[in-house]
Formats: sequence, C-alpha cells, structure tokens
Amino acid sequence: MSGKEFRFFLSCDINLPVTFRVERLLGPLPSSPTKSPNSEEINAELYVECALYIDGAPFGLPIRTRLESGGASYCWNELITMSTKYRDLTAHSQLAFTVWDVSCGKDEGLIGGATILLFNNKMQLKTGKQKLRLWPGKEADGSFPTTTPGKVPKHERGEVERLEKLVNKYERGQIQCVDWLDRLTFKAMEKIKELENCKNGNSSLYLVVDFCSLEHRVVFQESGANFLLPSPIASTNELVTVWDPEIGKINPSEHKQLKLARSLTRGIIDRDLKPSSNERKSIQRILKYPPTRILNGDERQLLWKFRFSLMSEKRALTKFLRCVEWSDVQEAKQALELMNRWEMIDVCDALELLSPVFEREEVRAYAVSVLERADDEELQCYLLQLVQALRFERSDKSRLSQFLVKRSLNNIELGSFLRWYVAVELYDPAYAKRFYSTYEILEENMVKLAAGPSGEEDGFKLWQSLVRQTELTAQLCSITKDLRNVRGNTQKKTEKLRQLLSGLLSELTYFEEPIRSPLAPGVLITGIVPSESTIFKSALHPLRLTFRTHNGGTCKVIFKKGDDLRQDQLVVQMVSLMDRLLKLENLDLHLTPYKVLATGQDEGMLEFIPSRSLAQILQEHRSIINYLQKFHPDEHGPFGITASCLETFIKSCAGYSVITYILGVGDRHLDNLLLTEDGRLFHVDFGFILGRDPKHFPPPMKLCKEMVEAMGGAESPYYTRFKSYCCEAYNIIRKSSNLILNLFHLMAGSNIPDIASDPEKGILKLQEKFRLDMDDEACIHFFQDLINESVSALFPQMVETIHRWAQYWR
Repeated sequence: MSGKEFRFFLSCDINLPVTFRVERLLGPLPSSPTKSPNSEEINAELYVECALYIDGAPFGLPIRTRLESGGASYCWNELITMSTKYRDLTAHSQLAFTVWDVSCGKDEGLIGGATILLFNNKMQLKTGKQKLRLWPGKEADGSFPTTTPGKVPKHERGEVERLEKLVNKYERGQIQCVDWLDRLTFKAMEKIKELENCKNGNSSLYLVVDFCSLEHRVVFQESGANFLLPSPIASTNELVTVWDPEIGKINPSEHKQLKLARSLTRGIIDRDLKPSSNERKSIQRILKYPPTRILNGDERQLLWKFRFSLMSEKRALTKFLRCVEWSDVQEAKQALELMNRWEMIDVCDALELLSPVFEREEVRAYAVSVLERADDEELQCYLLQLVQALRFERSDKSRLSQFLVKRSLNNIELGSFLRWYVAVELYDPAYAKRFYSTYEILEENMVKLAAGPSGEEDGFKLWQSLVRQTELTAQLCSITKDLRNVRGNTQKKTEKLRQLLSGLLSELTYFEEPIRSPLAPGVLITGIVPSESTIFKSALHPLRLTFRTHNGGTCKVIFKKGDDLRQDQLVVQMVSLMDRLLKLENLDLHLTPYKVLATGQDEGMLEFIPSRSLAQILQEHRSIINYLQKFHPDEHGPFGITASCLETFIKSCAGYSVITYILGVGDRHLDNLLLTEDGRLFHVDFGFILGRDPKHFPPPMKLCKEMVEAMGGAESPYYTRFKSYCCEAYNIIRKSSNLILNLFHLMAGSNIPDIASDPEKGILKLQEKFRLDMDDEACIHFFQDLINESVSALFPQMVETIHRWAQYWR
C-alpha cells in the first residue's frame, strides 16, 4: 500500500450486525446507597439499556445488559449485538445509553443517560473506547440533535481527556509500543487522573463503551449510491488496526500448537535436537539479557525447544524456568526434573530464583541449595537481601528461613546481623508475622547451643549478649531525647552528655558484662569513655561515642535517632560488595565501606572514620594538596606529597565516582565528601539514590574542580590515570551487573524510601547505568565523556555556595 493510499469499506456493503462492548462505569453514583428496612446499606444494582436511533427515531428493540452490583466499581464488559446491520445505518445514526438502578424497590431509579453518533465528522465509523459523560437524572435522548450528548464539549476538555485520546490511539496501534516505558507512562497517567479528580471534585459519572473495528476504516455511504468520495478522506493516511473482542484471550489454535510442541511425547524428539547456527545466536542473545527483561513468546518457545541441549549451559537455567507454564502439571513436573539435572548455577543466578518472579517452592528450595555452597563472607554480602526475600516465600517457616538460621548458628556475626535485619522489619505490619517467625526460630535454636570445646559461650549466653545490644540502643535513644531538651549550644549538650555518662548513667561507663558491638559482633565492648564522647552540630544531635573494647583498645561509633538509616545501610553494603568485586580483579581503589546498621525505623549506628569534609579542608587549607602536604610531606614527591598518598587519593576518587554514578547517588556537596589524613576520599549521607536529587541540573557524577586540581589539572598525567582507573572499575562492575540487579530486585518489597516509591522504575534506572548495550571498548569512551561532562559542569559550583550559606545560617 502506497503512502497516500487509504483503504476502506463502504457501510452499505457490510452485512454484519452493529456490535459494541459495554465496559464499565466510572465515577461516584449521584446518590448514596439505598437502605433496607433493617437500616442496612444496599449496593446499587445497575444495568445499561442500549437503544439505536436512526435520524432521531428508535430503530429496533432496546437491549439491556446484565445486572451488576459491584459496590465501588461497576464492570459489565458485555458484548452487545444489535439486530440492525451496518448497511442499514444513516449518517445521523446514534446509540443511546441509559443506566438504571433496580435496588430502589418497585420503581427503577434513573441514574443518567448519554447519546453518541456512530459516524464522526469525516463520515467514518467510530472505533475504539468511547468515554461518555452521563447526564444525571436524564434518560438518553435519541432525537437529532440530541439533548444528552455523551462527548465532553471541547472547551471543557482538560489533560485527562487529552491523555485518554492518546490511550485510544495506543490501543488501536497508532502509537508504538515500548514495554518498559509504557508501564511507567501508565503509572504516571494514573497519578495525573487522581490529581485531576481531587482538583475537580470527581463529581461526573462516565460510561465506557468500546466500538469494534474491521480490517479497514468504514466510510458511510447510503445503499444504492455510487459516487466518488471527497478528497480529504482519500488523502488521509492513518494507521488502522482491527479491534478484536477476544483480545487478551487464549487463541485456541495457538494454544493447541503450543501444547503439541511442548507435549511430553515430543521429549524423545527434543532430546536429540540441536540448534542451528542462527538459533544458537538467538539463544546466546537471550542468555545475555538482564534479569529484568521479560521474554516474549518466540523466545520462550525457542528455549523450551532446545531445553535438553541447554542443560550443560548453567546460565540458561533461570531463563528456561521463566519459559515454563507452571499451571500445566505435566510441564511443571518435567521442568523440575530437568532443573535438578541441570549444570549447577552460580550464586548470582540463585538470587534471581528467590525474586518475586519465581513462586514455585521447589524452585526457591533449589536456589537455597545453591546458596549453601557460599562461604560466610560471601553470604554476609547478600544477607540484607536474603532477609528481604523472606517476603516472597510461601510460608513463614520456609527453606530460606531455616537456611539463614542454620548458618547464623555457626557464625555469631551472621547471627547478630540476621537478628537486627529481622527485628527492624517487625515494624512492617504486612509481614511482621513472617519476620517474627524467623526471629523465634533463631532464638529457639541459639539458646539450645552447647558450649564449644575451646571455652566458647553456650547458646543462652550468646543470645543474651545479642539481647543486650537492644538494651544498649534503647538507653542511647533515651539519652538523645534528653539532650534535645537541653537548651544551649553543642558544647553545653556535650557537657550534659558527659555528666549523664559519669553520673546517673554510670552503668554505661563500665558494663556489668561485655556486649558484642552491633556494628562488629566479633568485637566485645566493655563501656563508654565519657571524656571522649561528644555531640555533632546537627539538627538531630547525633552522638559520637568512644567504646572501650575487651582487648584494651577503643572503637568510635556514631549513634543517630530520628533518621532512617536503612537506605544508607543498603548503599554502604553495595560499596562494600563492589569493593570486593574490584579486589577479586586485583584492583584495590582504597574505598572506605564504613559499617552502618539500622537498629530501628528511625535509629541506627555508624562507624566513625576520622576525617574532614572537603568544605572544612578548603576553608582552612584552601586546597586539598595543602591539606595532604601537612600529613604526608615529600619534597621530591608529586606536588610536595608522597606518591603513595596521591595514588590513594586518585584511586579513591575514581572508585567513588564510578559507584555513585551507578547507584545514582544525589545531593552531593562538599559537606558529605570526606577525606582522611592518608588521602582516602569517601562519601557519606545517602538520602537520595537511583537518580533522585534535590538539586537542579546535577552532573552525572560528583567530581568538583578542586579534586581535579589536586590531581594536577585536566592535562596532568595523574588525571589521565584517574580516568583510566574509572574506566577499568566501570567495566569490572559491569561484569557483575546481573548480581547487582538481582540484589536490588530482592529489595523491591522493602521500606527503603527511594526504592519503595517505585521499585520497577528504580531498577530500570539502575540497569540503564550499566549500558549493557555497549561492549567494553565503547564503554571506555562513554565513561570518559561522562567525566569530561561532569568536570565542565558549572551549575554545581553555584549550588555549593548556596549550600554553604544555608549551613552557616542554620
């Protein structure tokens, strides 16, 4: 068909009955529900009366839908076929819809009515969804012109009507389908509709009717006429698709073909099937898909067809299990048999099988059996997500829950963190029972442990040492609350803190029994040193506490009350994981994954790292180089500092530039970029992640000009080395993109603010940062361009000044 060609049917040639679907009613009913003699509310029972009018006169008998008493929503979704055929219609044919309520007793209650013409102003038959505004208390008027038009007048149409028109085009195939973008768009549209409804009071009542389509557009022509159509119609070039009332339902022929292709009798044939060269390429392409990608029908069929030849390919198992029709008992049975004979998958893929996508208990149990191969160090990297995965289990005492408890009994660090992660989730009313069950199993099993042969504590003492952690945090919460009521500056509050620790709360100075540190359970703490404990100058007044340790040393901890640290805990866990991944590739970027533990919804502990913010350093020393020269001077070294110190600075800058870019960390300013005396730069305060940022025009990564100047400027060989480290780290982390995406997918049900707001959108944004469409070489050029863009960005410099002013006047 040429670009200017317009194909159509003439209405006089169509010997089919007028057909449409009455879908649903939108909006509140005009009156409150009726009441029975017993004063009990009765939901309205509604039906729709459909009548055809030709040139203002009724034509044929009206048809009624079934009764619907849905309560808040009324959905008929009923196909109506009139006795009149399309060939009998005139240009002024219209349908009249009247909604009646039969719950009123003997007399039927009139809800409202609306009328719609079947042909538009171009004399083309209307197709697709039509949203008709009902005239309350009026029966639909079939005269021409009507007094009850269903279409909203142009001057009253707003954003919602514009969007609905676009949706209609989308459903007819006139707007391209982009799966992930469509899902986000429809969510945004729902929010717009809610806002519009709140603004306008949502008082109107609408009836949604779906008009069917034929292969081509239908143009009106009276029977027996024979003349050329006007040119405007002939030159119209619009994409038209056929409306199918059975869309979304199973196609019987395709279903039969699928059943035959997947029948167990074909197992004998499929066992020896080998993919062709093109099929092998398609399979390899599918296996490279990220775990967020949904397989289409052809891809699912291809993997099923060659399932036997793929059994030696461990990467293929998760994709194969996505192809299985689990509702088919025989197919599910065969899939589970193959799963148990498949090449053992990696731990990364086992995490994918614990996501909400896989509900089958046998599959989740198989994933746990793979996790059993992981050592304690690796398991601790994923423990936070594995606790969240308990939300997706079918029972409270699942195989995953038992596995986590079993491993925790052999490792007190795992046991302590498991207890805290589960305890924090007890505040979630939807899953409190599930997490409390795991908490109980851990307690029951730990107290039964016998003392070890080398003098280790018995189970009861171990559990008590963990319970005392909670008692300690409760006392610290109480202290924080008391200090907030103290009038005066930070110095006065610090004096009050030391008085409390030395006087009323002197039991905190020396504990009756050592307590395992919540941040590092392997370390026993014996008390707080009052003289070395202070308060930070901040709205929440966090405590900086110095604890004595059992071996005679000290450890410094920050305790916060009034701030949700679960998001910081996740980000620092990711920094720690990425640091591990980089070191496995022999790249140590001197990162500082300080410890963070949320001990409640709005409280927690952080490891204190002695350091200064870049804002302080630039204010006191004017440059980063001057600051590092103070601690690591070297007359013969680069810029007057030791080569090792400068290398540490460059590497840590590179590591955090890459990690904060991937995680989409926002709200970066010179007060949350810290620098240690040995040259390690690190980030703190992760209140905004996955692309969220309170500032306008944020650069892709936080790399201020002072950091570049400390490397000798943009033309320096040290800056070139920095860019080289960035690109190398980026490509190493990209290799583990599936692992990181799987971990974030397991967090989808968590209460972490920037994930809970829109989990799907957040994970898609994260996936986008990995640029999986590029190879390593292309990514090097891509990342170098990102660095150059960030360095040349001017907007952040203005915002830094504003932020410093805000801090000063706070």
